[in-house]
Amino acid sequence: MGAIVYTDIARDGMLGGVNLAATAAVVAATDVPVIASGGVGSLDDIRGCKRIGCGGVIVGRAYYEGKIDLSESLEIARK
Repeated sequence: MGAIVYTDIARDGMLGGVNLAATAAVVAATDVPVIASGGVGSLDDIRGCKRIGCGGVIVGRAYYEGKIDLSESLEIARK
């Protein structure tokens, strides 16, 4: 089984937060796992993506800039 990577390119690399409304619409429109990308800047973004049913999150710049701790991110994902 594959997955869809949904990236809000207007937010990509900006660390300003995931477009949860648009991502939730994609999640609701398919039974294929959706991986959120674009704008992730905090652990709250990961929590929000999990809450709307994302199959994963690409943290990219937030990780490289030390805004997100990988072990905490994985702990949230496992809950």
